[in-house]
Amino acid sequence: MTHSNAPSAGSVGPLLVTGTIGIDTVETPSARADRVLGGSAAYFAAAASRLAPVRLVGVVGDDWPAQHRALLEGLHGVDLRGLETRAGGKTFAWGGKYLLNMNERETLFTELGVVADAPPQVPAAFADSGLLFLGNTHPAVQAGLLAQVPRAKLAVADTMDLWINVAHDELVHLLSKVDGIVLNDSEAAHLTGVRNAVSAGRRILGYGPTFAVVKKGEHGAVLVHRDGVAVVPAFPAEESMVVDPTGAGDTFAGGFMAHLARTGRTDFEALQQALSWGTVMASFTISAFSLEGVARATEADLARRYAEFARHARV
Repeated sequence: MTHSNAPSAGSVGPLLVTGTIGIDTVETPSARADRVLGGSAAYFAAAASRLAPVRLVGVVGDDWPAQHRALLEGLHGVDLRGLETRAGGKTFAWGGKYLLNMNERETLFTELGVVADAPPQVPAAFADSGLLFLGNTHPAVQAGLLAQVPRAKLAVADTMDLWINVAHDELVHLLSKVDGIVLNDSEAAHLTGVRNAVSAGRRILGYGPTFAVVKKGEHGAVLVHRDGVAVVPAFPAEESMVVDPTGAGDTFAGGFMAHLARTGRTDFEALQQALSWGTVMASFTISAFSLEGVARATEADLARRYAEFARHARV
């Protein structure tokens, strides 16, 4: 992967996401949703498809509910040719319970299923993808998937504390191969030993990426780039608007990357505006369980929400 600080012009090529497709059971202080569609790639694709076509690479077991496939197939612009179904396998499943403040949650169970087996292969038809988002999984798996998309002009990864703990060297190696990383402020602090988001971001750039996006929850997000720093606030959501925060980070990434895909630009200014689209997509996700909030939003809803956010943030 070659890094460039020069503005990109024209098309950057199709957008591809790799990550989990799962079955979620979510409890909140006021409601519960059983065996709904989840997974990082599902949330990312749902958000990204509202702005640009997106290709999905993932794996499920043959127990994956037909209605979950129908939901993804019903999202205009999601290409599922890279979604593999493994006979006799179990689909990744996760259960979580949110505490009263809705900012903290307890994991009730995690069943890896087919995710613990060999990762899916990128179809030959997807090898020309120009934008690649590597959803959260083991850094060695992410590196293997990255190698299958040699024409990617911009590759961005997600990660989590688990990999920082148990696969630190592999994560550092991955960071030398990608152009950007998206992670939250606690993960950035864990990786670098620095609590300040901007300082942590600068240390991450020392591993090789051109930029790092540090998400700060209700305090917005920070873009630390070789060409500068940009900050956007969180969407000013009322308490009654927050139904289920699951997948907010994945839909943030989906909106962020899809804006780059539809504009054909990956320069600092485009990345800064992409932060706002990521924030808007996440604001729809938290308003309902599973993918419902972002999937049911109309183009007019998206335009109104972006305009509202722009007034608040002055973007």
